[in-house]
Order: sequence, then C-alpha cells, then structure tokens
Amino acid sequence: MTRKEQKEERRQQILLTALELFVKRGYHDTKITDIAEAVPMSTGLMFHYFGSKEDLLTELVKMGMRGPGSVEGKVGVSPDVYLLSFLKQMFSFAKDQPWVFNMFVLMGQVRRPGMPEEARKLASSVNALAPTVSLIKKGQKEGLFHKGDPDTMARCFWASVQGIMEEMAVDPEMKYPDPEWIVAILK
Repeated sequence: MTRKEQKEERRQQILLTALELFVKRGYHDTKITDIAEAVPMSTGLMFHYFGSKEDLLTELVKMGMRGPGSVEGKVGVSPDVYLLSFLKQMFSFAKDQPWVFNMFVLMGQVRRPGMPEEARKLASSVNALAPTVSLIKKGQKEGLFHKGDPDTMARCFWASVQGIMEEMAVDPEMKYPDPEWIVAILK
C-alpha cells in the first residue's frame, strides 16, 4: 500500500469514527480528543487530517450527500417499481456498509438549527423530496398511487425511510423491512 493510500485509509477511519461518535454522543458533546482517542491517534496528528471539528463534520456531510443516489426514476420504469428497487438497493447497501445507517441519522441532525452553518446548509441542500414528488405525481396519473398531496406523501415516505434507518442504527440486528411495505404507503 502506498503512503497516499495509507493516508486515505486513515482519513476514512477518522471520518467513520467521528460519524459513530457524533451519532452516539451528539456533535456538540463529542470533542476532537474523543475522536482521536477512539481512532487511536494523537490529537495533533488529527489536525493534519482535519483542521477543526467543523471541517470534519462538513466532510461527513459531503460524504452523506454522495450517498443517497438518484431518486429521479428511469424512463420506462413505473414509479412503484422504481421506488421498490431503489429501497431494496439502499437497504442492501446499508446492511453491507453499516455506517450508512449512522449517516442517515447524522444528516437528519445536521439539518437542525444550532449546527455549524456550512454543514447545515450542505445537508439541507440534499433534496430527495422534489424528485420523489415527481415520481408520486407520475404514479398518481398512472393510477398506481392513491390521490393526495404529492408533497405530503413524499414527506411521509421519506420520514418512514429515515425512521427505519435510525432504528437500524440503534439495533444492528434489526432486519430491514420489506420495501413493499414502504411503497405501500403510497398505494
């Protein structure tokens, strides 16, 4: 392994450790020294990777922004089949990569007031809602989804997914639900 690869591996270790601690203890109650100790490394060395705790949080949010993938649907695939497939892939990936559950929790926390502004703005810019609203409208036109306000329906859909991911972050032994149950919210 090259020195560059070693540095990147160490950086990822710091990120995943910080993610776990931020979710367990909360951002404000986690100190840089806590993260350094858990990695383990010296606090001084930690600052060679990230200049501050805010920089670390911002990098985690950027990592979270890359994670959700596209919820925009695909031409020729019905909205219900697309959402079902999307959820299956997301749950499967999260089971293989348990940090994903914590990322859902963190992204939800970072959107709230009182968090560092740059990270908060970035987390709030993730918009799975608008493409889901479009999918719901399409599904309603095709008679696949029941009538109702597409925005409210999309929010309920994502609130359900968020809640499941949070429960799975707390209980790693929990089996993920059948994605059809979640898509059924819309039918």
